[in-house]
Amino acid sequence: MLTTIVVIFVIAYAAIALEHPLKINKSASALIGAGLLWTIYSLSIGDTHLLTEQLGESLTSTAQIVFFLMGAMTIVEVVDAHNGFEVITKRIRTTKLSSLMWLVGFVTFFLSAILDNLTTTIVMISLMRKLLAKHDDRLFFAGIIVIAANSGGAWSPIGDVTTTMLWIGGQITSLAIIKAVILPALVSMIVPLAITAFALRGREVVSPELIENEHGLRTTEFERSLMFFMGLGILVAVPAFKTITHLPPFMGILFGLGILWLVGDLVHRHKEDEFKQHFTLVHALSRIDMSSLVFFIGILLSVAILEHTHILTSLAQWLDQAVGRQDVIVLIIGIVSAIVDNVPLVAASMGMYSLTSYPPDHFLWQFLAYCAGTGGSILIIGSAAGVAAMGLEKIHFFWYVKKISGLALIGYFAGAGVYLVQLRLLG
Repeated sequence: MLTTIVVIFVIAYAAIALEHPLKINKSASALIGAGLLWTIYSLSIGDTHLLTEQLGESLTSTAQIVFFLMGAMTIVEVVDAHNGFEVITKRIRTTKLSSLMWLVGFVTFFLSAILDNLTTTIVMISLMRKLLAKHDDRLFFAGIIVIAANSGGAWSPIGDVTTTMLWIGGQITSLAIIKAVILPALVSMIVPLAITAFALRGREVVSPELIENEHGLRTTEFERSLMFFMGLGILVAVPAFKTITHLPPFMGILFGLGILWLVGDLVHRHKEDEFKQHFTLVHALSRIDMSSLVFFIGILLSVAILEHTHILTSLAQWLDQAVGRQDVIVLIIGIVSAIVDNVPLVAASMGMYSLTSYPPDHFLWQFLAYCAGTGGSILIIGSAAGVAAMGLEKIHFFWYVKKISGLALIGYFAGAGVYLVQLRLLG
């Protein structure tokens, strides 16, 4: 059974990677892969109660991510419908692509630590659409946004799901992880950013023509500012909501979405129905990329099978026996997280190493937070931020491998080197 599951997962993964030459949508490959994996697993275990319980767990964790993604994408679409991003785009004066790249990289890096890498990626890519007319330019920027978002999420307890897991589990504390990982994470972003910015030197920013919106409707300055700051405020407030209420982030984003919907209806209540319908959340929901959401469902349910069959746990144990050195093992886990979702990998690692042997803020946990967070940038489907970018900008897997993966890998090892040197010097 295990061999069959691994083979099917590899085939499904290859089909996703070869989406462009095969001309088969990656969402279809992900859903077929998930369906086959769960079918084989169901027929193999023969325990209906256990199967129902495990499927329920997987569905719950998947739904939380999908609902969060749907909420964040809808909020961004509402802001966009009101031309809210003009609040930022009007203030960006640079005409050089390289200068804009540096600005976008650092904003993404620090914003992802406050929000999270997924939300930040959605916001920044939406912003790039307002700043850059050429799709090729936006692709490079999307690649750097993914790297910067994952790097920024690695040093913050709320910036990445895996870091949050370690924080909630008691493996790391807030101040310690920030002090230990912020410099390595910054290096992992700066190195690929510097290379890309150098490659873009001398090139001018080609801005898109200002389009009021698809129906020629114009919003007021007040409406643009209100929706922009409310949308951003809701996204920023989600981590605080989670901390205070202990509810999952998707509840915060859906709650905020309801508030934004209410405010939008109040703002446009005196306008003609034909005018205001283009600014409602109903219209925004019709504009979000459902294909990306479906892909998410398929890939997360597929990876869940690897977790339930303990394939990932077995891999971690084998690495522990075969390699022995903890720093090398964690480096390998980070690279594997580019292929497989880092959440079950970190979960497996948390189960392998006890807090008794490895107390809170031990180098193992801190280095794991860095590697699992930044390693996902090596491949486009290695992180939630990458998958979101893939859907939003229609990035092909092999384009990313050719243009961005090498940069991300260099940054990954550069940051890891900085962490290990820092550990040796400071203890």
